[in-house]
Amino acid sequence: MAVAQKVQSRLTLVLDDGYDLVTGKKVYMTKSFRNVKPDATTNNLFAIVLAINPLQKRSLYTIERTDDAIISRE
Repeated sequence: MAVAQKVQSRLTLVLDDGYDLVTGKKVYMTKSFRNVKPDATTNNLFAIVLAINPLQKRSLYTIERTDDAIISRE
């Protein structure tokens, strides 16, 4: 049986950057924070985003978390 051990996490804020003047499509900008503790809970990360969000010029569209893990045999 295989097991996965989280080794690193990244928190990404996806921000609304308006509309493309040529195509009229929505444009998004991202801000990423690396070296997030892998054992940080979703509630902890959400609280951090709520604290950081007022410092942003653009409005928050969504929040993403990316985890990297090492997979090995048990």
